[in-house]
Amino acid sequence: MRISLIVALDRAAGIGYENRIPWRLSNDLRRFRDLTLGHHLVVGRRTYESIGRALPGRRMIVLSRAPSYQIDQCLVAHSLAEAIRLARNSGETELFIGGGAEIYRLALPLTDRIYLTRVEVTLPADTVFPLWDPSEWTETVVSTHPADEHNEFDSTFLIYDRVS
Repeated sequence: MRISLIVALDRAAGIGYENRIPWRLSNDLRRFRDLTLGHHLVVGRRTYESIGRALPGRRMIVLSRAPSYQIDQCLVAHSLAEAIRLARNSGETELFIGGGAEIYRLALPLTDRIYLTRVEVTLPADTVFPLWDPSEWTETVVSTHPADEHNEFDSTFLIYDRVS
């Protein structure tokens, strides 16, 4: 099973501000949906609560340290290892890690692929993507997208595959 991390970040590695995504990019939301549909998606409790619902067409696994935490229509795991085991035991082929920062930090050493959207701006952020070494990855630029009426800023879609 491939473990893939999916993230949008600005030029300073900002990924969130006040528990929200700090930009509006319809093309990135569409990419997220298209890539994660039909797969397991792991998110932390705060990320899940910022979304506010289970995303249709995906089997969401919410990480929480609270033993009694339950969510309708989602699986709850108490560690990343447990979340990975749940997905693997269900026959998953590609598990997606969808944040937040602490979940990304935990998952990065286990990640085979990163689907990254680089937002071509620097915005105020109180949540940042963890430090990582790009030399450990092969970068493929998928596409570039200029700002328009549905996309607040220029963005670039990239894929990073871990160097063997």
